[in-house]
Amino acid sequence: MKPALIYCYDAYCGWCYGFSPVVKKIAADYTDTLDVEVLSGGMMTGEQAVPIEKIAPFILSEYKTVEEYAGVKYGEDFLWHINNPDKSDWILNSEKPAIALCILKEYYPDRQLEFASDLQHALNYEGRDLDDDEAYRHLLDKYNIQPEAFYSKLSAPEYKEMAYYEFALMKQLQVTGYPTAFIQTGETKLFMIARGFTKYEDVKQRIENVLTELKDQQ
Repeated sequence: MKPALIYCYDAYCGWCYGFSPVVKKIAADYTDTLDVEVLSGGMMTGEQAVPIEKIAPFILSEYKTVEEYAGVKYGEDFLWHINNPDKSDWILNSEKPAIALCILKEYYPDRQLEFASDLQHALNYEGRDLDDDEAYRHLLDKYNIQPEAFYSKLSAPEYKEMAYYEFALMKQLQVTGYPTAFIQTGETKLFMIARGFTKYEDVKQRIENVLTELKDQQ
C-alpha cells in the first residue's frame, strides 16, 4: 500500500487555517509518494456548536498570533463578525462543512485538501457563514458540481453519517487538537508528523525520517 498523509483538521480551527499553506506545500512535494486524506474533526458539534458571541473574544485575542506565526491573513469580512459579535447571527457548527467535504471526496478524492483549504478561505478571509447552505455555492462552479446534486446530498442522512464517522475516527486516533497530521504506512501503522501548527521544515524532516525508515525495512 502507498503511504498516506492523513490530515486531521476542522473548518473552524484557526490554527488549521494557518497550517493550510504548509500542508498544501507538503502535499505538492510528495504528490508522487503519498496519497492525501483529509478528515474533519467535528470540533464544534452538538453542545460544542456555539454562537459567535461566545467565542469572538477568544478569536479576537488569538487571530493576530496566527497571522504573525503562520503568515496568513484574516479578511475584513470575517473580522467584522469578530468585532461585532452582538450584530452577527453566526453559529459555529462543524457539521455542515464536514458533510460538504465528504460530498467533495466522492467527486474528486484527489482534491480534498484543496477543498478543505477553500472552505477555510471562504470562512476566514471572505467571511462566509459555513453553517449557511449558500456559503458553498461559489465553490460548486470551481469544482464543476451540479448545485441540485450537491444540495440534495448536503441534507441527505448518509452524508451526515460519513461526517460523523470521521468525527468518531478522531476519537479512535486519539486526536484531541487540530491541526494534527500522520503518515500512514500500513493498515494500523501511523506516525504523527504534526500536532498543532508545525513549520514546513519540521513536517518535511519528519516525513523524510518515516520514508527512510520505511525504505530500510524493505
